[in-house]
Amino acid sequence: MQRPRRYLIILALAALAAGCQREAPETPPNVVVILIDDLGWLDTGVYGSTFYETPHIDRLAAEGVRFTEFYTASSVCSPTRASLMTGKHPARLHLTNWIGGEQKGPLLQAEYVRQLPLEEITVGEAFREAGYATGYIGKWHLGKEGFMPDDQGFDFIKTVNYAGQPGSYFPPYENPNFALTNVPDLNGDPDDAYLTDRLTDVAVEFLEAHRDSAFLLVLSHYAVHTPLQSKDTLTHKYEAKTEALPPTDEPAFLPEGTLGTTRQRQDHAVYAGMIESTDESVGRVLDALDALGLADNTVVVFVSDNGGLSTLSRDRAWAPTSNRPLRAGKGLLYEGGIRVPFIVKGPGVAQPGSLNHTPATSTDLYPTLLEMAGLPLRPDQHRDGLSLAPLLAGDDSLERDTLYWHFPHYHGSGNRPTGAIRAGTFKLIEWFEDDRVELFNLDDDLGETTDLAATMPDKAAELRDALHAWREAVDARMPTPNPEWNGDDR
Repeated sequence: MQRPRRYLIILALAALAAGCQREAPETPPNVVVILIDDLGWLDTGVYGSTFYETPHIDRLAAEGVRFTEFYTASSVCSPTRASLMTGKHPARLHLTNWIGGEQKGPLLQAEYVRQLPLEEITVGEAFREAGYATGYIGKWHLGKEGFMPDDQGFDFIKTVNYAGQPGSYFPPYENPNFALTNVPDLNGDPDDAYLTDRLTDVAVEFLEAHRDSAFLLVLSHYAVHTPLQSKDTLTHKYEAKTEALPPTDEPAFLPEGTLGTTRQRQDHAVYAGMIESTDESVGRVLDALDALGLADNTVVVFVSDNGGLSTLSRDRAWAPTSNRPLRAGKGLLYEGGIRVPFIVKGPGVAQPGSLNHTPATSTDLYPTLLEMAGLPLRPDQHRDGLSLAPLLAGDDSLERDTLYWHFPHYHGSGNRPTGAIRAGTFKLIEWFEDDRVELFNLDDDLGETTDLAATMPDKAAELRDALHAWREAVDARMPTPNPEWNGDDR
């Protein structure tokens, strides 16, 4: 493989880096990040689903390391995507809501920026500076014109719109009532060209075009976000599978808080079809890397941007998936909203097929990819992330015990402005409207059913103080009282 220009210089710099960083590989590895939208922790076979069929994602896990306690930096998409691109927490970036998510309540939501600042050195820019070809395909949702992927380090971009979902998964991929969601660059495709398949076509073409030079490719699927649309053949397949499920006396939905309901069973045929198409995409990417002779020297990352869509306001009970045994889903800081699948395959993985139970988060991806590629770390940039490369190489712990979340916004899940902290096995959620806290021990109570705040007040106070100190340290913006609130439902 031809080494990109500047890579030998980068190798020399990397060799002089701090001793904690691993030696640069002789040949620069390629990197493919497959980012799925709204895929829940339990939405694949290898993570425990018995309804969805994901043989290719399961194969990826068998060839890599599967993390069981990986968290997104937010329970919604844009903040998490910003953290993946920058290695910084959304609270530090002041990009804490999905861009366009404007809801009011007793509090006015915290002010947030509506594009990824150009001052940030993204992971795309870091790899491009090292001589990599960089490509971005699909959902971005980190700004509009002037703040798109080609303004943030990616030389090749395709099918990137200005919104957080596609207008449609079928040609012409448009919604006449919501122009921002129209997906560009693919008009004129055959009538049956499903969007997930077309993005994969473009990804495979990128791999073929750059087989002789190192590359970073982010394949960012719009799936499995709404609109809920799958191919007829797959919908029919899962309709039959739904009908064959054993009867149950359990309710289909249970209340969550005062505003939401959470789906309790995976049985949505259309959503299952969307997952199968996504799984087929993963298989096609892996097969293309094999066929091109690139598989052994390519890091493949599979991750979601937030938990599965299982919880919505009571009048919107079409939330398609269930995250059980995790509580709730997208938009909430319970485990179902922030714990997601995360799989890494490639050079640097010591034990393919292994599990890692170390809590990790989306800010960690940036330094992890740099270290796996043998590139110098950028601690001033990815200051909220730690490289997971030591874990992938066989180490059993990180020098970190605490993770934080900050979501000072209302959400269609029924969420009210919240923050959260996990320290060891204990997790505390703080509700900003009434200063209420909940405390859970995830070791004993993965489903967050037993609030320990009243019985362990010292632990609750300790974690609350730590959460407040962290918010001050990152200059997190807070919601303020809404003087015009009259008690109407959001």
